[in-house]
Amino acid sequence: MNTIKECFDIILRGNEKDSRLAARQVRKLLYSSQGNREKFDTIKVIVNGAPDEYAKISEDWRQENFVMAVSVIYYLHDRESQPDFLFPWLFQLLQRQNGYIRHAAVKMISNEIGPLTVHIRFPGKRSFTREKLTPERADNLLHSLFISLNGLLTALWLPKYKRYKYINSLPASPYKSVQMVLAELEEYCGQKYIDQITGQ
Repeated sequence: MNTIKECFDIILRGNEKDSRLAARQVRKLLYSSQGNREKFDTIKVIVNGAPDEYAKISEDWRQENFVMAVSVIYYLHDRESQPDFLFPWLFQLLQRQNGYIRHAAVKMISNEIGPLTVHIRFPGKRSFTREKLTPERADNLLHSLFISLNGLLTALWLPKYKRYKYINSLPASPYKSVQMVLAELEEYCGQKYIDQITGQ
């Protein structure tokens, strides 16, 4: 397992033990100081193809290993052409019962929120990771993200959640994971911006 591509081959085709080890090896390889980092093009191909590859996986443990490994390299995907193309897949992952998969999805969506909100937090500055993304396009994506997350909350809500005052005290569940993403979105955007997009 000397390259990230090799790790993903083992994650997708190896036995349960080897798949798990390969998923953990991705982080080590990515942050290795030994010069073993692969070209970003290879990593982009893996991330960009993740939803289709994930759809082919039938074993729960392999899905977990795959998603966790993708979450490590996710921030290196091609953001310029279509920054929201992975959102439908990430929303699907947020609804899984597997907490590791949900945690990875929360992490990946959170990676998107920072660059999408640069124009709100630092007016007049452009996001260095999204140079082609206009403030108008970012606003549209944030609005869509906000609506989608609230739609998921409505679909996932159960009466038992009414007794919990804080997100941290909610039981581990898809509902809590969506609440965590929404809270992060609201924190990055600020209440004034959230009020604007909700028409308050």
